[in-house]
Amino acid sequence: MDGITYQCLGLLQLKTTILAVKFNGGVIIGSDSRASMGESYVSSKTINKLIQVHDRIFCCIAGSLADAQAVTKMAKFQLSFHSIQMESPPLVKAAASIMRELCYNNKEELQAGFITAGWDRKKGPQIYVVSLGGMLLSQPFTIGGSGSTYIYGYVDAKFKPDMSLEEAIQFSTNALALAMGRDNVSGGVVHLVVITEAEVKHVVVPGNKLPKFHDE
Repeated sequence: MDGITYQCLGLLQLKTTILAVKFNGGVIIGSDSRASMGESYVSSKTINKLIQVHDRIFCCIAGSLADAQAVTKMAKFQLSFHSIQMESPPLVKAAASIMRELCYNNKEELQAGFITAGWDRKKGPQIYVVSLGGMLLSQPFTIGGSGSTYIYGYVDAKFKPDMSLEEAIQFSTNALALAMGRDNVSGGVVHLVVITEAEVKHVVVPGNKLPKFHDE
């Protein structure tokens, strides 16, 4: 990547809405699809913010697109190498720890945060939050990005442990749709990735299929 391209990507901000939620047997990670420059110019309506770093491990990205791409690219390389060394798929916590280390070691330069979620044979479905400064937290569900400020009340009220897959998809879709309806830099379509022991499934909900609420 040349310097001009990197500078252009650095201007792209994923001021966004991202989330992850555990359900009975798996985990869902999701986001909107809008990228912007500053607060007013929408540069893309169709960007996919869910990055696969290994077979059953994904990251949601928020912040500077260039920073996020650089970190996830390095994490994918390290996880691949780790998997070859261990002769087994990496743990979700190992992936989150690599992300944490990369963020912490470069905390003065980076402007990106991550949600890491996936499934492994040791602990099943897991969700980890990696903050800008490199803090690592394990949670049953989490939200992030500029749109998250609009939906804390909704997710706190509606989340429940051991949801079914259908309940978790509806929970995620509703939360993202609510944020996209209120946050001017979140929008586009809803991307969801469902991760279980059996499969990884990508679900796209177009804007005209999103749930409507009383004020829209």
